[in-house]
Amino acid sequence: MQASRSALKKENPLGMDVMSSEEYASQSKLLLEFTNVPSIESAWLFKTNNEDRSTAMFSISQPDLLANNKRKYILHSHIVTHKTMPLECHWSPFPIEMTGVSVVPSPSGSKLLVVRNGEKGSRTRLQIVNQSHVEKEIHVDWSIHGPLYTDEWFQGISWNHEETSIAYIAEQPPQPKPAFDDAGYRKEISSEEDCNNWRGQGDWEEDWGETYSRKGRPSLFVLDIASGEVRAARDVTKSLSVGQVVWAPPSSSGHQKLLVFVGWLEHNGFQSTARKLGINGSESVSASVATNLTPGMSSALFPRFSKDGKLLVFLSSKRAVDTGAHNATDSLHRINWPSDWKADQQLSVTDVVPVVMCPQDGCFPGLYCSSMLSDPWLSDNCTMVLTSTWRSTEVILSIDVLSGEVTRISPEDSGYSWSALAINGNNVLSVSSSPIDPPQIRYGRRASTEDHGTRAWVWDEVTSPLTAASNKIKALLSHHKLSILRVPVPNLSDDLSDGGRLPFEAIFVSCEDSSQKPTVLILHGGPHSTSVSSYSKSSAFLASLGFNLLIANYRGTLGYGEEALQSLPGKVGSQDVQDCLAALDHVIKEGLVDASKVAVVGISHGGFLTTHLIGQAPERFAVAAARNPVCNLSLMIGTTDIPDWCYAVACGTQARRLASESPSPDHLQIFHQKSPIAHISKVKAPLLMLLGGADLRVPASNGLQYARALRERGGEVKTIMFPEDTHEIDIPRSDFESFLNMGVWFKKYLKQI
Repeated sequence: MQASRSALKKENPLGMDVMSSEEYASQSKLLLEFTNVPSIESAWLFKTNNEDRSTAMFSISQPDLLANNKRKYILHSHIVTHKTMPLECHWSPFPIEMTGVSVVPSPSGSKLLVVRNGEKGSRTRLQIVNQSHVEKEIHVDWSIHGPLYTDEWFQGISWNHEETSIAYIAEQPPQPKPAFDDAGYRKEISSEEDCNNWRGQGDWEEDWGETYSRKGRPSLFVLDIASGEVRAARDVTKSLSVGQVVWAPPSSSGHQKLLVFVGWLEHNGFQSTARKLGINGSESVSASVATNLTPGMSSALFPRFSKDGKLLVFLSSKRAVDTGAHNATDSLHRINWPSDWKADQQLSVTDVVPVVMCPQDGCFPGLYCSSMLSDPWLSDNCTMVLTSTWRSTEVILSIDVLSGEVTRISPEDSGYSWSALAINGNNVLSVSSSPIDPPQIRYGRRASTEDHGTRAWVWDEVTSPLTAASNKIKALLSHHKLSILRVPVPNLSDDLSDGGRLPFEAIFVSCEDSSQKPTVLILHGGPHSTSVSSYSKSSAFLASLGFNLLIANYRGTLGYGEEALQSLPGKVGSQDVQDCLAALDHVIKEGLVDASKVAVVGISHGGFLTTHLIGQAPERFAVAAARNPVCNLSLMIGTTDIPDWCYAVACGTQARRLASESPSPDHLQIFHQKSPIAHISKVKAPLLMLLGGADLRVPASNGLQYARALRERGGEVKTIMFPEDTHEIDIPRSDFESFLNMGVWFKKYLKQI
């Protein structure tokens, strides 16, 4: 017997029993099926000489577990449309791998910028490629600038109209470091480090936090393609971080060349002190430019010129900036752009789409856009296309920027979510998906017939090689059903606004005989984020294991109007917790799930809710998992890159007045009272804690303290640390291992019931 035990330990180094080990092996094979399905990241449409034909280029990614990165591919297609015949697509036989590079086509589609960012200290390579060969290659030394910003918030690469210059955002070189040798400090610091001298650290330079760790000086540069010269833009103050650059239209005189961009001042700390508060794609910050085009506004984002150059349109997150929420309802604005604008000429800003405070049932709930296409315009020069959140779905909208009319152009079908990828004339390339249907490419075009005074849209399915890769996934999910449930607000209080009283929603993915199957309650972060009814590899994997999924969009979620969103700040740990329990009560009351077989999982603020729920309602949950959860706001306030968030969610409207880098004992008590750790003594559910060791948003110390305190009280907790991962835990191997462990953890404890 002793020998058998030893053999078992060698076979199972993780200390699992035979049953868990077999489950681990089985689920890992299943998860690979989901991991191997490629996803579309972006796309471009190009005109051809034939008006019935267009060329599409897709950027596709796929996790590479062995290399522990993401493979990137380019795939081309020719799209042929006929008035009376089905749409035809002719695909290139194989994708072309482009791992480690970023590509940006020129406006005409005749040239391609290929960016190869070097590691720190090495050169960045910029290639100009035409249809047959590399036309130009420029190596940019680190002394000029560091890597280009090619994704997330500061991104901006813009070809000029003549396709002779490219403006882009790149990391400015760091300040020179002091030099030392065996004689001490050296005044001359130009020589390279060798065995007889070394560089010191110098002053610490603050970065922009999570997502931009070790990046803090995004700056504006212009490449002259003919000469290969790269120069920094003039007249931009060094204290300004810049992004989202676009070329202004050529002036009527032809002499003036202007760039429009978004700028972030460094003085974002409490009491207007110097502080770069953490920023990512979901956050809003105040904007400023060299010549400020929006001096009366606290936020201006994603500037876009109309094709004829007469209009400059931009989004604003001023509600987020002005209230302290890290995301809120957007507004859209317009500037009529003069043909020969002078820098001292003041331009008026016109509101196009205002913030929607309390939408009527079924009506437009407001704009919620995390990004904007580089060319969002239809051919009439005044209609733009945006992707926006509409309650629990993502939709494609057309907006007439002259009249302000907003039209939902994607179909309202079975809860699918839609996202626009690219536009060519009056054609829109898009993807649609649902939690149980992997993304399908769609091609939208305006119908030729009038329908009640508006032109209807027809959306053709595009058969692609990507569809074949997901057939097995579709088979695994074929017995599941999707529904979007309206959940009445529990315990209406007198201080609620009208919008705060409206029903919220939950996305329900049900198995066959759902009332007999276990259910996973899934909670998004933010809290001012949203879970939309689009395909998610991780959620689909959990569904394929035989779980129902209840995905709650508690009040405070994007997509339901500003009043509903603003009802949450100051009430976290109570209102959002009660909403999650109300969503669970709703499906139990309807006889859709078994109340005794419920798991809960969430990330960030979703992890905050997960650990709150197992503490406040310990009898309701059989098992739980939390990914980088906020467990103790009083600990987080001194360690996070977004201390303002702690005040905003805990103190609500008083946040700006109270916020400080040295919180008072009374504020620390408020933070503790609103945190899950205040309820830790009541926790019964086994907890899986998944933590990113490089997380700056919710540092791992937050989850570790909670896990240790739970273990101290005799609770069952398993902690997995991913040392290199940030807040999202999205490095391929870490993502794979985190959801594999989650599936095994849930199966283990739900089988025991």
